[in-house]
Amino acid sequence: MTEVTGPAPADARGVQAWRAFGTRLRRWRRRAGLTQAQVGARVGYDHTAISKLEHGSRRTPLPLARRLDRLLRADGDLVAACEEAEAGERSVAVPAAPGPPPDPVRQYPLPGEPAGGELTAMLPPGTVLPGRLPAYGLVCPLHGRDGCAVPALTDVVALHARFCAPGPDAADHPALDTDTVHALTALLAVCLRADEERAWPGATALVERTLHAMLRWMALPAAPYQRQLAPLAAEYAQSAGCLRLLWGRNGTAMAWLDRSLVWAALSGHVGVRVAALSDMSTLARLEGDGPSALAYGEAVRPAAAGRHWAGALSDLYQARGHAVRGDADRTLHHLARAWSQMDLAGERDEAEAPWLSVASVRLRVESGAAGALRDLAVATGERRYALRALDAAGSAIRLLPPGLHSARKLFLVRTADAYVCAGEPAAASAVAGPVLDSTVVHPATLLGQELRGLYGRLAGRSDGCAETEDFVRRLAAVVR
Repeated sequence: MTEVTGPAPADARGVQAWRAFGTRLRRWRRRAGLTQAQVGARVGYDHTAISKLEHGSRRTPLPLARRLDRLLRADGDLVAACEEAEAGERSVAVPAAPGPPPDPVRQYPLPGEPAGGELTAMLPPGTVLPGRLPAYGLVCPLHGRDGCAVPALTDVVALHARFCAPGPDAADHPALDTDTVHALTALLAVCLRADEERAWPGATALVERTLHAMLRWMALPAAPYQRQLAPLAAEYAQSAGCLRLLWGRNGTAMAWLDRSLVWAALSGHVGVRVAALSDMSTLARLEGDGPSALAYGEAVRPAAAGRHWAGALSDLYQARGHAVRGDADRTLHHLARAWSQMDLAGERDEAEAPWLSVASVRLRVESGAAGALRDLAVATGERRYALRALDAAGSAIRLLPPGLHSARKLFLVRTADAYVCAGEPAAASAVAGPVLDSTVVHPATLLGQELRGLYGRLAGRSDGCAETEDFVRRLAAVVR
């Protein structure tokens, strides 16, 4: 996204001009059979932005109007409408002193409230910082994959406190020092690892507090803070969205992911754009919005055109969108494409998306395929898809590196669900039972939602086995 939409003028004639454009945009979108989310994903905007354009509350830049015209096959009608709105606005515009162009960093407030308190109280017990970067799929925005040292924990605490202090002064800090950048990168790595290993809710508060401070720094004039911080801010915002998603806070998750796309575009961070769009597809699917899940999945491929890893993920998320709708042909078609592109991924992929070093393309595709095939088995009642889901889930579990405890539990529950769909409830309780024994389950989390789905299918398939019935009772106590 290169253009920035601005508010429509407040005068009546200007408002009417952009409303007329919005009416024509809505008509062409409906004629094309697309939702606002689908249109937004294909032109690089969130669905809320498309809604504002259709209501005439935002100006539409001419380059965007051209893209919308091509997408909706409007034969120049939308371009003409945009030019008419601009002409109408100019005819009533009052000359004003020139000002800076709209700033994508400051367009909207950040979600959530910045947490207070000392960093040491927010970190998980026994925190050990990585000695060097890259770490846990995060590279230093200053030194890339060449590597760099991380300051000691006591220094990181002091650097983070200064960074998060209210009202940084550009005159006092003409540039961020490298130690601060290293500290912020290392802290994000700690949060992601701690949440994966312990389901640590404090990670979200620490990440969001740092993000609010980043916004203040990036908004300062006459200093290169946007360039310095945009890549790291994109990583932080995508991570905040993912953390909110895992804890079932879907609305806030989408807001963070949308902001992540803005900062990723500002910094040219391809890996974060793909990760954010992938998470958006997951959110839409969890909300029951199949068309939007597909649209976000489709948008992954052009976000990293020509990359096999992005193509594999794009097909994977499209497969998941088709699976919940019971479309077997399209699900299997996209899974086959994902598997074939997965085998072509190489070293370049990890360089562009360092998070693939934590969970490889193969692991992501196999685990996603297990979910898609399980969903397809649920939608169609076909046992063969459940059996294929078991194979994919087994491959994913074997590929999991040590330490990814949350992912392992999620995959085990998905395996149990596939066993239920295959008509083997006793095997399901044997696989998922240890998860209940070792985990405090929060019903709103992604794991809790998987367990709720398992319960809904298992409760109606009792095999008369005492162990299975006991497991169903325990499961009910967790998810109800």
